Amino acid sequence: MAEQAVASGEKVFSLGPLIHNPQVIERLRKAGLEPVEGVDATGGGKVIIRSHGVHPEVIEALAANRMEIIDATCPLVKKAQQAAALLSRRKYTVIILGEPNHPEVKGLLGHAPGALVVDADGEMPALPARARIGVVAQTTQYPADFRKVVEKVLGQDFEEVRVFNTICDATVIRQKAAVELARDVDIMFVLGGRNSANTNHLAEICRAAGVETYHLETAGELDESWLEGKRRVGVTAGASTPEWLIEELVGKLNELAGG
Repeated sequence: MAEQAVASGEKVFSLGPLIHNPQVIERLRKAGLEPVEGVDATGGGKVIIRSHGVHPEVIEALAANRMEIIDATCPLVKKAQQAAALLSRRKYTVIILGEPNHPEVKGLLGHAPGALVVDADGEMPALPARARIGVVAQTTQYPADFRKVVEKVLGQDFEEVRVFNTICDATVIRQKAAVELARDVDIMFVLGGRNSANTNHLAEICRAAGVETYHLETAGELDESWLEGKRRVGVTAGASTPEWLIEELVGKLNELAGG
């Protein structure tokens, strides 16, 4: 969608980095896409809403400024937003499993004002007995962590608990595949932006599987000394990592292995 927008030759902005991959952002910047931090910084033109979504007030402000909006919010993020908004409208106390400063979570908070953001290993906030609780998750969270949060909520005396599993299926499948691969190799490389939540999670679960793991953004970060004594090498990548970066890393590994 971003490539189509810049092909028109018009001024195009994105609210924040379109995805959490610096190499893709730089490529799009050279093509004419300018990331900005706020509505006031645009000064007219087209604005792309990134995959993480935004607070509803941002959409309202863009419309008021007569900006042309290109909504590239991930459909699964939209599903999470709709679930949070539904719970909020029906007067549930909304609990979000996620990272408080992540743009997706900030957008979710806009759809459920007053929602509580928690992590799986932290203490549950004190809530009134007999409250009605709704639970959703940032789409890139671990299913096991989501179960922990739900179990903590169910362990308390609430009137009603309503749970929406808003974790991305593709993220779950990628995580399972990464673990299976990690158990079958001598070293793992996880490729993707260091500011990408799902890529960081992949690196964490590969390390937890007991294999030596390195998180790289590009093939240029590969240190040949890491490969000494290794026979089987595993490669996985985050959701926002483009195919050309993966091919570059695999190509370099094949070159080092003599084909």
